[in-house]
Amino acid sequence: MTPRLDLRCADCGIRHRAVCARCDETELARLEEVKFYRRYEAGQKIVWAGDDLSFVASVVSGIATMAQTLEDGRVQMVGLLLPSDFIGRPGRTVTPYDITAASDVTLCCFRRAPFERLLVDMPHVAGRLLEMTLDELDAAREWMLVLGRKTARERIASLLVSVARREASFDLAPRSHDIRLDLPLTREAMSEYLGLTIETVSRQISRLGREGTIMLDGKRRIVIPDLDRLRAETGDEAVAV
Repeated sequence: MTPRLDLRCADCGIRHRAVCARCDETELARLEEVKFYRRYEAGQKIVWAGDDLSFVASVVSGIATMAQTLEDGRVQMVGLLLPSDFIGRPGRTVTPYDITAASDVTLCCFRRAPFERLLVDMPHVAGRLLEMTLDELDAAREWMLVLGRKTARERIASLLVSVARREASFDLAPRSHDIRLDLPLTREAMSEYLGLTIETVSRQISRLGREGTIMLDGKRRIVIPDLDRLRAETGDEAVAV
């Protein structure tokens, strides 16, 4: 874990999407008093499944993976944590998942007990946390559709649209310029998350590139010239993953 850093809430890139989105200036000041930041390098473990979770946190930047290990040692990736997503649940001291930084990750953290006390006094935070939890449930149901019914091409497109929307702060409205993003997942991680082989992932990404739906700039850099065109490849009008 790298040294701490300081960032004012007013200057934070996830200010209007995270658990603090509905806070007024007074409430933000209270959060400022108790927050602290942690940074993790790609590949570092953030939380081990079953360990005591002494803090809760919002993802400020980067992407983390959630994975569950079966008794026979097999590992299944069960979710992604993108900017503004929340780690931890009030009232719970442990998490059932390993959480690992897939890219360099910055977290805005709160000690669990003080944060739970703040929820009593700050209904805006409690309400936003409930809303985010319900959104997470909807996203999980949508992802069941992606994995259960969509083709390999549609799965790849759905993932790219999701990352573009969250990482680059786009809301899926038509845009007049390219979307550029550094895909934080390796081909292997994408294959695990999408239930595909590495070869299939590479083949479908290359095909989307040849057709001009996306442009590849190295192994991780992706340019999306037309988000609506990529959305059309998801097999659904609106993908909420």
